[in-house]
Order: sequence, then C-alpha cells, then structure tokens
Amino acid sequence: MAHNYAIDDDVRHLRQGPQGRAGIQQPSVYTIITCLPIEADGRPRYRIKSKTENVERVVTEDQISRLG
Repeated sequence: MAHNYAIDDDVRHLRQGPQGRAGIQQPSVYTIITCLPIEADGRPRYRIKSKTENVERVVTEDQISRLG
C-alpha cells in the first residue's frame, strides 16, 4: 500500500478524547510534513503539523481526511 497524501497536503484530523474516547471537538486542519514508513499492518503513517497551534502529531492514514 502506498501513501495517498503528499508533503504539504492540507488534511483534517479528528482528535480523540482522553484514552481514545471520541471527543466532541471539531476536526483540526493540519499540513503533512513527512511521510513515515508504513506500519506492519499496512497502514501508511504521517507526521502532521497544525495550521493553528504549535503542535505536531504522528498519525495513520485512517485518522485523517482530505479537505473539502
């Protein structure tokens, strides 16, 4: 499986609440800054940076979606 997003793509990330419980927060807009190695189960990973906060996260592809 290949990465479906590229560096500098803007994506939405729905943050989870404490201990994985779904939060009621709105999805945040992030920019992909690095494509990381694919996990053993085949899920591509990315390092993303928030457009509004000084926050970076590592996420799997199933945790983000395209804008629009």
